[in-house]
Amino acid sequence: MAALSKSPNPLISFVIPTLNAAIILPACLHSIRRQKTSGFSIEIIIADGGSTDGTQKIAHKFKAKIVHNPLKTAESGKAIGAKHAKGAYIALIDSDNLLPSASWLSVMLKPFNLVPSLIATEPIKFTYRRQAGFIERYSALFGANDPYAFVCGITDRQNFINFRWTSLKLAVKDYPDFLLLTLIAGTPLPTLGANGTIYRASFLKKLLTADYLFDIDIISQYLIHNSSSLLFAKVKIGIIHTFCESSITKFIRKQNRRLVDYYYYQPLRSFNWGQANSLGIVKFTLYSLTILPSLFDSLRGYFHRPDPAWFFHPLACLLSWFIYTKVTLAKFFHLLKPVNRLSWRQ
Repeated sequence: MAALSKSPNPLISFVIPTLNAAIILPACLHSIRRQKTSGFSIEIIIADGGSTDGTQKIAHKFKAKIVHNPLKTAESGKAIGAKHAKGAYIALIDSDNLLPSASWLSVMLKPFNLVPSLIATEPIKFTYRRQAGFIERYSALFGANDPYAFVCGITDRQNFINFRWTSLKLAVKDYPDFLLLTLIAGTPLPTLGANGTIYRASFLKKLLTADYLFDIDIISQYLIHNSSSLLFAKVKIGIIHTFCESSITKFIRKQNRRLVDYYYYQPLRSFNWGQANSLGIVKFTLYSLTILPSLFDSLRGYFHRPDPAWFFHPLACLLSWFIYTKVTLAKFFHLLKPVNRLSWRQ
């Protein structure tokens, strides 16, 4: 395992995949540029899939380096961006992420100084903002963008129902500012690796042997091939994910993309999505279609943090179930087609 960077002023590479993200990108880049950088420096790499809406102009305005992402997907953008990164640490940020405070980066880097063999850090929650769109608030309250992940207990962000960040049994040591996880080969893993994960570059780069960087697959791939363990920190801080704001149309579009991409790129994946709950599909079907369980969880959450956004949950479950069923049937009958990225908009 690589030693802690000894540079007196280590470089942090922010890698952001984009495709027609002009509406949301300025706020993302502003939140990065306002970080207090005492003791380190920052570079921003925009891996752009051919935007036509001003995304690249915005990137230039914030002095970001632009690299071309010919495969257009977020996963290919992360891979090519990370390969161009020069920093000792690589922060994987989506264009709809905002860093909630100017000290966010300093807090996220602190565990690397305390645990030399640490491979990565990740925020433990999505930052809840009362003034945000109801779907963003819903995601922050449930600790998940996809209700399937919540129902099956494989989330990696804290929720406001039972205040857990995952339902999986993991080896965890509690520090004042973070949880230190020991990820062991052959055991179930939560969906780590997205929305603000910072990797030690020496760990990440030696695993970038393909054209795509699928979040949790990086960790899964290492554990499968090395039959060992890894140290990963869940930092007791949040990150803003402006996921869909208040647009149900965008929610439907992103849920459709999520499963189409999963099936289409499944031959390239190493993470076993059936590991945590082999009956996950049956469980999610009963949970969604009977409505009462999802409504009950909404009421439980509302008791802890009153917000009408909780009651989007039954509809989110039903919409996700219908979308996933439609896409799965299309795959079964060999009618599945990849998402058309040429018309994609954030």
